[in-house]
Amino acid sequence: MKKNLIAVAVLASSVFAVTAAAAADGQVDFVGKITDDACVVTNNPGSPLQVNLGEVATTSFNVGGVPTAGVKSSATNFTIKLTGCPAAATQAAVKFDGIAVSGDNTVLALAAGGATGVGIQLSDDANTVVPLFTASKAYPLAVGNNDLNFVARYISTSATITSGVANSTASFTLNYN
Repeated sequence: MKKNLIAVAVLASSVFAVTAAAAADGQVDFVGKITDDACVVTNNPGSPLQVNLGEVATTSFNVGGVPTAGVKSSATNFTIKLTGCPAAATQAAVKFDGIAVSGDNTVLALAAGGATGVGIQLSDDANTVVPLFTASKAYPLAVGNNDLNFVARYISTSATITSGVANSTASFTLNYN
């Protein structure tokens, strides 16, 4: 009987210790809404939107003949086309998700096995950088067709750049206001 009481006491005290270890310093409330009222993305239905950044020489990332981090290639425009936007959707922001360059969520990492020392940076139509996992500015929507314009460009992330395939993938989500 004593052994059972000791086991129960040990079990009870461990529950209190776990509860104390899980004490919170604050709270985060997540709010949002899932809606049936949405625009339809019409870029290449059933296929990803493909943005061709072209072939860029490693020397394009030089400053004064020296490879330098932070040098950008020429911009390439791309558009997310929307149709059938309901009247209730007056604005949309775009949130791009993907694998960021280590320590910098403003640069999309390139796929492994290709070029190194370079990533891809996304900007809105006002040339403001759109960090990954962060909604872009809100674009006004009209009932019917809408074009959400963005820019993509390579940016050097290191002073050491190697050549190779420079592809990456990002998914996007439309957030309506």
